[in-house]
Amino acid sequence: MQEGTDDIKEIIQEDIWGSIKDFLNLGFHLGEGDKSIHLTIGLLLLLAVASVVTKFLLKWVRYLLTRKMEQEDKQKFSSVFKFTNYVIYLIVVLVTLSAAGIDITIVITASAALFVGLGLALQELFQDILGGIFIIVDKSLQVGDIVEVDGKVGKVFEIKLRTTRAITRDDKVIIIPNHKFISDIIHNYTQNHRTTRESVNVGVAYGSNVDMVTKLLEEVAHEQKQVLKNPKPFVLFDDFGDSALLFSLHFFTNDSFRDPKIKSDIRYKINAKFKENNVSIPFPQRDVHITQDQKPLGQ
Repeated sequence: MQEGTDDIKEIIQEDIWGSIKDFLNLGFHLGEGDKSIHLTIGLLLLLAVASVVTKFLLKWVRYLLTRKMEQEDKQKFSSVFKFTNYVIYLIVVLVTLSAAGIDITIVITASAALFVGLGLALQELFQDILGGIFIIVDKSLQVGDIVEVDGKVGKVFEIKLRTTRAITRDDKVIIIPNHKFISDIIHNYTQNHRTTRESVNVGVAYGSNVDMVTKLLEEVAHEQKQVLKNPKPFVLFDDFGDSALLFSLHFFTNDSFRDPKIKSDIRYKINAKFKENNVSIPFPQRDVHITQDQKPLGQ
């Protein structure tokens, strides 16, 4: 029995496994020693298996990262995953070449210098893509939000991986690089909710009935359609100005994108109300005193 077992082991090790090893070692064998290159069937099979495993792993990672995202957001990540696939496949090829006995030191050195140059040239592009990933993942910006960037107010209508597009109040499209949302201070008017508080300032002449002015301003706010009734608008007596008593009318609206038009309508109505009730809006006045120097006696 022992001899039979040994014979079977010898057959498996020398005949079957040996034949498999010989088959896997078939290929090109160039050179000798440290500079030899071995490109065999076994190496090609290893490369194929590594590529298949890598492909499934990348799909699994992609699923884990995007499983809770909407379909539109998933599509935005396609370019990022494609770039990642290329990088990983390049690493697999380099490892395979190294296993084949090819000295890849020169290739890695040249590639490192190339990638450093590309990285410096495309630094802002990578920042934009990183900003786009953060925006999509943490939902810090959504379509329909009203933002202020570099003094321009716009309503977001498209968020891409590299840029965000918004339409301004004068119907012009602004393209915002996504890195601005992680490096600059951006005002998002509608991040928490659609309601915003706005104000209109006005001055009245000294001696005016301040209670009547307050009542007129409140009436104007209640008559304006775009002004919300709740929270209620209110009036503040801000200060005693150089030539006027300064008031501000504060109101709430859920249409802050059309805020300039709403404020304009309110100013028209304030002007009409003040004229009806003989409340004057003063303009700055200055008293100019002209003095004439007297000539000294004897001249």
